[in-house]
Amino acid sequence: MVVSEASFLMPSTECPTLRRSARGFRNTLVGESFALGKQAMADSSTSARIVLTTVSSPEEADQLARALVEERLAACATLLPAVQSIYRWQGAVETATETLLLLKTAADQLPALEVRLHALHSYQTPEFLVLSVEAGSPGYLDWLAASLRQP
Repeated sequence: MVVSEASFLMPSTECPTLRRSARGFRNTLVGESFALGKQAMADSSTSARIVLTTVSSPEEADQLARALVEERLAACATLLPAVQSIYRWQGAVETATETLLLLKTAADQLPALEVRLHALHSYQTPEFLVLSVEAGSPGYLDWLAASLRQP
């Protein structure tokens, strides 16, 4: 579902059509789509993926992200510094401040992305978790695909 003008819904007895006002915002639900219409979201057949990995510092995150985007293995990398990780490593529970990277890519890029990430990463066993993207705006998904294509 796409929320166009507000990020909340008010209960209604008019389902599946909902029209309510609250604090100056208007929510409109018609069937499964809001005011922007069904065209606002691509269907669930997208090949977009989000890869999660953590690194030891913001500097390493920047270097890794730039390399993967420059090599067109990721269209975009979002860096979230100062995340706290608690994990078991070599029999002991450890705590570390790390930087989380969200790498936006496509399914067909995953094998090469994983190989390259492991080659560049400072960790012995780097995190490489892949999340499927259920849907996204067509413009963004088109940009993502175009950003991964070789010129």
